[in-house]
Amino acid sequence: MKYRVWLNEWLASCVKPNVKSQTYVRYSTIVRLRIIPKLGEYDMDDLTVPVLQRFTAEMTEQVAPNTVGVIVAVIKSSLVRAKRSGLTEHLHCDDIQRPRMREKKIECFSGLEQRKIENHVFHLEKPKLYGIVLCLYTGLRVGELLALEWKDIDFRRGVLSVTKSCRDSWIDGVYTRITECPKTITSNRVIPLPKQLVPHIKRLRRQSRSNYVISGNDGKIISVRSYQKTFCSVQRRLKLPHRGFHALRHTFATRALECGMDVRTLAELMGHKNPTVTLNRYAHSLMEHKSAMMNKLGKLLM
Repeated sequence: MKYRVWLNEWLASCVKPNVKSQTYVRYSTIVRLRIIPKLGEYDMDDLTVPVLQRFTAEMTEQVAPNTVGVIVAVIKSSLVRAKRSGLTEHLHCDDIQRPRMREKKIECFSGLEQRKIENHVFHLEKPKLYGIVLCLYTGLRVGELLALEWKDIDFRRGVLSVTKSCRDSWIDGVYTRITECPKTITSNRVIPLPKQLVPHIKRLRRQSRSNYVISGNDGKIISVRSYQKTFCSVQRRLKLPHRGFHALRHTFATRALECGMDVRTLAELMGHKNPTVTLNRYAHSLMEHKSAMMNKLGKLLM
């Protein structure tokens, strides 16, 4: 069987029914644009280690190492399923040498920059801007923030439940919001709210004309892209270096470590699969905390 034939069958029968629509679209794009043009005409038994390694090396010259890793993962997943289905006798993908993955640089706001953002939000008192502060103190992703409904906040217990996420989609030029389960199983989580933040959220609740915590002045939903642009405009107005919306989540994690929060607790609040992910991603922040603690200990030195 030609690999392109199996790839299309694998996408339809194995991938689409079992993953989020966004993941399916991503895999389909990778298959159509990256894999089929180079490997589609091979019989699956002819996908040997040298063939796959040459393909990987070629991809490494064209796209980022992390993207190559995803492409190789798609190939491996499809061939593993093919072998289990009896469509190929050999499995060579385990022997592919992948390029070293690079951890993305973590960008976050300094304490002074964070204070400027908070003062700006509280001074303007625009309801939709309060989502920025909420992210700074909960670590929510932008999709989780905009999918958050008032029923997800328990004011009596002072907790916020993350049960869904949203993303933008344009179908035939018409905007549609797609709401799905969060990124991973561990992304379903309960976050205790800082007691200092609760009065602000209650005030926002009294002003709200929507089921969603963050909405437009008319109560209508806000697209992810629109809210990201709003955050960009805030940074421009405050003359801050441009950072993506995700920097708010990184800032939350950094401040938490600086305050002495343990990594396991932070991992649960962030929705990470395990503390190792958190530790690797924010090791630089943790090192600063360690240095401060060691200097505090050093004061005992006569």
